[in-house]
Amino acid sequence: MSYDPIDHDLERGLRNRRSILGDAWVDRSISNANEFNAEFQNLITRFAWHEIWGRPGLEARMRRVIVLASTMALARWEEFELHVRAALLDKSENGLTQDELKEVLMQAAIYSGVPAANTGFALAQHILRELEQPLPPSDPADVAHPGVGRTGVTRSSPALYYSVRAPRNGKAPRHTIVLSHALGCDLDMWDELANHLARDCRVICYDHRGHGGSEAPPGPYAMADLADDAARLLRELDSGPVVWIGLSMGGMVGQELALRHPSLVTALVVANSTSNYPEAARAMWRDRIATVEAQGVEAIADAVMGRYFHDRFRNTQPATVARFRRRVASTGAAGYAACCAAVAGVDTSARLSHIAVPTLVIAGELDAGTPLAMSQQIASQVPQARLVVVSEASHLSAIEQPARFAQLVEGFIQNL
Repeated sequence: MSYDPIDHDLERGLRNRRSILGDAWVDRSISNANEFNAEFQNLITRFAWHEIWGRPGLEARMRRVIVLASTMALARWEEFELHVRAALLDKSENGLTQDELKEVLMQAAIYSGVPAANTGFALAQHILRELEQPLPPSDPADVAHPGVGRTGVTRSSPALYYSVRAPRNGKAPRHTIVLSHALGCDLDMWDELANHLARDCRVICYDHRGHGGSEAPPGPYAMADLADDAARLLRELDSGPVVWIGLSMGGMVGQELALRHPSLVTALVVANSTSNYPEAARAMWRDRIATVEAQGVEAIADAVMGRYFHDRFRNTQPATVARFRRRVASTGAAGYAACCAAVAGVDTSARLSHIAVPTLVIAGELDAGTPLAMSQQIASQVPQARLVVVSEASHLSAIEQPARFAQLVEGFIQNL
């Protein structure tokens, strides 16, 4: 049996160490080894860099984040600086951007303490300046939570509450996207999708009149009123043409907006929606309005949940259903009933051929509120429309199947 002179654990450790810290640092560290510390260098290379960093259970990028948080928590600032510099210089998928580093420090501040975060931010900024990365001035009073966006209300009436998420990549937005919610919901229903799209797009969300933080002028409303609200908002925000993504009532508003204000819409996603209701359904809406006006929205909240979510989702995701029920039940009765009138009166069928933008129509396989035939009607009459049916989804398909919904939207946007 031949003798292999290679210490494979040491070699693997050196390979990982170079990958994470860079050749220059490792070469300098090895060249500085001496009779006193050489065994320690051998130890950490084999045990830290091979036994731990060589384990495939976590990506190297995740291990890097753990090291940054741990060294900050323990005030091991020499190691912290070493790994911050290496993370910023690493341009592979294992490196960290300036914004990602900031997020690590922000989270570690909560779990490790503000004093540690103060030191961590100071050292990180020193390294960023050393690496000549830009740190433009910013007023602490003028920042917004990136997971919510900058919020405001329109100057014009009725006042509409809105949020705007800027692209997190710091570049000019690939598109400006508007997310328009369903009846009885609010802009929060879009948080997951909005944060996904805000990687490289500007994302606007808002509450329809009579919902959330927006005003509720006396009703009843027409769908044209809601479309004109949207046009007001976009002009106040100087949005330019937008990709409109609307679900249920939001999809109805999108159709009307594309017809009444075509210069404001560059593409359209209409999900779980319709272009008109038959008389039997209109009668159902009249009954709902009468119930809400007499007894409040609480009286219909359970029935609405039965339409919004299919049985399996209600059984397996009760907390989500309860959240949406609270939102529906807490919506003001007057505003809710006034918007019901707009939904009941939606009537774009005869005009759909005039929608001249790429359109994605999304239907829920199990949607009883706006059955598949309603989406098929829209897709068949809008010239540039394509229909996709989401399986295992009822009326709020973006909530029941968020990954699939996001995949469809992202694929549609990429092809614009």
